[in-house]
Amino acid sequence: MEQLVNFIEGIQNNDIAFWLIAIAGAILILIGSFGLRTILKRRIKGQRTRLFIDTIINWITLFILIVYSFTYFTKTSFIYKTLFVFGDTQITIILILTILFSVILAVKFSKAVREFVLPVVYDKYGVDRGLRASMNTFFSYFIVSMAVIISLSSIGFNLDSLTVFASVLGVGIGFGLQNVMSNFISGLIILFERPIRVGDRIIVDDKIANVEEIKIRATIVRTRINERMIIPNSFFLEEKFVNRSYSDKKLRIPVEVDVAYGSDVELVEKILYETVYELKEELWPNIVEEPKPRVFFEEFGDSGLKFSVWFWINSQSDEREFRIPSDLRFKIIKKFEENNISIPFPQRDIHIIPKDK
Repeated sequence: MEQLVNFIEGIQNNDIAFWLIAIAGAILILIGSFGLRTILKRRIKGQRTRLFIDTIINWITLFILIVYSFTYFTKTSFIYKTLFVFGDTQITIILILTILFSVILAVKFSKAVREFVLPVVYDKYGVDRGLRASMNTFFSYFIVSMAVIISLSSIGFNLDSLTVFASVLGVGIGFGLQNVMSNFISGLIILFERPIRVGDRIIVDDKIANVEEIKIRATIVRTRINERMIIPNSFFLEEKFVNRSYSDKKLRIPVEVDVAYGSDVELVEKILYETVYELKEELWPNIVEEPKPRVFFEEFGDSGLKFSVWFWINSQSDEREFRIPSDLRFKIIKKFEENNISIPFPQRDIHIIPKDK
């Protein structure tokens, strides 16, 4: 409190020359920032790179202004005074500001790189969406971790002091953070091993969903009705689930249909093949040539003859695995009507036996 009072009194008691020098110093910092930005813009042509450089220069300028203000406006230089001792390291305001700024700058730097630099690399080498998300996450973790370590080492912080903190953290993990750490480690394993990736279509608890984001503790997926499910990362390593996009995005779709007894089964087979190929030509080129469509005579049912047609699609986006079979059923009904093939409905024959008198 005494240091703060001295700081305020120093500001109030200084003469005009003191203030002019202070303002001149701030202006010089801003001019230097503006000049550096101008020089770099002349040398750099890419729009993405310019925005990236602007972001970094702005944050560095802000940090220099903060340190300059603290240093200039106090005669006691309390910015370097020891607040408390952590292990063998003296904690000062400049140390706290440096670490805070380093973390903020690292976050901003990683965000700028992910927005303006990495997309260019991804596009150049054709990196898929899932790998992009994994690399972005790894890059953010790495930059923030390195920023903290480098900033602590550069200002003389004794990293051995962290062993005390690590011991306390270890006890906390042992008693109360097992689940959190389990999900965190699971998230790292998922990013390395990639059993799921951003953009994959999965089935969890009989719900079809798309993976939207893999975070530190949990994975966010979006269901068909636009709900978001927050699933702990450990689930994907410990439980069974279906990943329809794991090796490729192709999907086999079966469509079943019954025809009445007495129907020309060879004509039915021909019509089912025709409907698939016509649908491919007219509406859905996503139906692939290989593997070829297949028609099966499944069984003799109670009410009719059971057939099924199988075909493959090359993409599961835009709910095509539901829209394509729906369009195919419409087409099958139309073709059956044109060829006088009826679809039976459940029926039973009831025989009434008169009771003997």
